[in-house]
Parts: sequence; C-alpha cells; structure tokens
Amino acid sequence: MNRWAREGGNPFADAKWDEAWKTRAVDEPQWREIKSGLRGESEQWLNALKSPRDVGRVELAGMIGSIAHLAYHLGAIRQISKETRGPREGTF
Repeated sequence: MNRWAREGGNPFADAKWDEAWKTRAVDEPQWREIKSGLRGESEQWLNALKSPRDVGRVELAGMIGSIAHLAYHLGAIRQISKETRGPREGTF
C-alpha cells in the first residue's frame, strides 16, 4: 500500500506472494531488522492515510480494507511472538 501511495497503479501486479513462506527461522539481528522494517512501513502507511487525496471507490475500499488486514497480521504476530504479547492476566 505504501508503494501504491507513492506510485499509484497496481502495486500487487508483480508481488511475490510465496517469498514470505520461505523464511522458516531468523536470528535476533534479523528479527530486529524485520520489526524495524515493519514499524517503518506502518508509520509510512499511517502518514499516507492522514494525507488528503482524491481516490475512487475501489481505492478507498482498498485503503479501508488495508487497515483491517494490517490489524489482523499484527494480532497474529502478537499471538505468535512471546515478546510482543501483553501482560499476563493478574499482572497488571
């Protein structure tokens, strides 16, 4: 979506959907890099959403859908990764 915000057009036309499934494990430096990249992309998308622009119905639907889609993936990461989970019940 950041690519769409920068360039327009169809940012998914040349997507390599299977690339993400090739990573089976990462070490600590790689995990830090992934988290940093995700943070940067998320902040970039948030800024794009804050910036007024003229969009059609399909683009608007994609923008709205991206919010729910991102929330789904962030929730999945939170469930999988112990370091991103919230406090345990009774500890707050």
